[in-house]
Formats: sequence, structure tokens, C-alpha cells
Amino acid sequence: MGGVSATEHAARTPHVPKQDRSRATRQRLLAAAVACLAEHGWAGSTVSVVAERAGVSRGAAQHHFPTREDLFTAAVEYVAEERSTALRDLFPDGPADRRAVVAALVGLYTGPLFRAALHLWVAASNEEQLRARVTELEARVGRESHRIAVDLLGADESRPGVRETVQGLLDMARGLGLANLLTDDTARRERVVAQWGTIVEQTLG
Repeated sequence: MGGVSATEHAARTPHVPKQDRSRATRQRLLAAAVACLAEHGWAGSTVSVVAERAGVSRGAAQHHFPTREDLFTAAVEYVAEERSTALRDLFPDGPADRRAVVAALVGLYTGPLFRAALHLWVAASNEEQLRARVTELEARVGRESHRIAVDLLGADESRPGVRETVQGLLDMARGLGLANLLTDDTARRERVVAQWGTIVEQTLG
């Protein structure tokens, strides 16, 4: 017989540990949840829709995330961590050209990732079970963003006005992200970013 036994087939087939498969499934679900939230909003982003987009069964999705709220808060937290990592990776040597840092920080608040987070905020304002989770998550993300900004700008927050300038920069970036949701705000955003680059240079010294 020219067939291959089950033992031989198993030996020839690359083995992917169960833990790695589980982690890959989880990440596919998180990425799909973010994409659905950005495209369809909270009302159109059900566990079934996300599972189908991720290419997994609804049962598999619920194994990782028992509730819809678990799935979407985890998705936005995952994105926040990815954004922080991406920002640090842009400036691996630490403090960098401050104008470039300002532009990169503004970039964090534009595009589908910020849009997904915004949909979650809106949902949390109406969904009691989401509100506490999202409020805690955003506080943590805000602290991390501020810490990264301080590090990359080489800011000395012991000096008067420096902490407020960094926080104002992050608030401005969030506002530009909101403005960009409805229209292409590129031209105005570039002028505002350039002006904030000047403000940061003058304030931080």
C-alpha cells in the first residue's frame, strides 16, 4: 500500500502548539472587532459579525470573550497597546526631534483605530455595563500616552507650564482626530501641527 499512516502524516505536518493557535485566534478576533467597530459602529458590531469576519465560529469567539462587552473593551485595549508600541518604535532611541514627535502623536488620533475607540466611548455613555470598563481603560491609556509624550519630548515637568503643555498637546491631537472623522482635515491639521511644534519648542526650551 502506498498510503501514509496517521503517525507518518503527523510527523510530517508542522505542529502548532495549542496555546499559539489560541493566541492567534484571539488576535484575529480583536483585529476584526476593531475593524467592525470602526466601519459599523456599536449597533452593527455583534459577536456574530466579528466572528464571521475573523473566520472563527461564534462559539470560539465566546470561548475567548464570554460577552460582547468583554470583546470590545479588550479590542480597544489591544489597539491602545499597539499604538503605544508603534509610537515608541518610531523613536527607538528615546527623545527625538520635537516637531516629529508632535506630528506622530497627532497621527495616533487619526484613522480607524481612533474611530473604533470613539464608537466605544459613545456606546459606553448609553451602556451601563460598558461605562466603568471604558472609563478605567481610557484613564489608563491617557496616562500611558502622557508618559510616552513626556519621554519622547524630553520634557521636564518640574518646570512651570510644561505638564500643561504636554497635556494640551494630547488634547489638541484628540480634537484633530474628532474633526477628521467627518471630513478630510489634512490641510488644516498640518498647519495646526506646525504651530504646535513651535509652541512645544518654545515652552520646553
